[in-house]
Amino acid sequence: MKLHSSSTEKYQTVTGYDRAGVEINAQRFDYSVLVMPEVAPRPWPVTRFEDLKAEHFEAIAADKPDVVILGTGERQRFVHPRLVTSLSSQRIGVESMDSHAACRTYNILMGEGRKVTLALIIEGDAKAA
Repeated sequence: MKLHSSSTEKYQTVTGYDRAGVEINAQRFDYSVLVMPEVAPRPWPVTRFEDLKAEHFEAIAADKPDVVILGTGERQRFVHPRLVTSLSSQRIGVESMDSHAACRTYNILMGEGRKVTLALIIEGDAKAA
């Protein structure tokens, strides 16, 4: 595939993904991660969708994004509204989708200049598969 330079090169861009991890600017992450356009990716202490807590979203709310794209693994799953109260109370939208769709959507929104956060869950058992 031929790659072309774009105005997004200075930002954190998803450059690859699979069941066991994600690449941000060609750097591999095999654990759950928070990604924002202008900030280096950082670990997100979530190992399974079922373990999500309100505190996980409070950490995201502190960054004040316009929208959060939640990658929930191989299939789309939705969090209980009480878990994202810290975001919804600040009028920050949360969109849940499978992780592949989340990565693609993040890149599109980031390329449009949106203040977006990708919250990507990489489940521990996915590495063993």
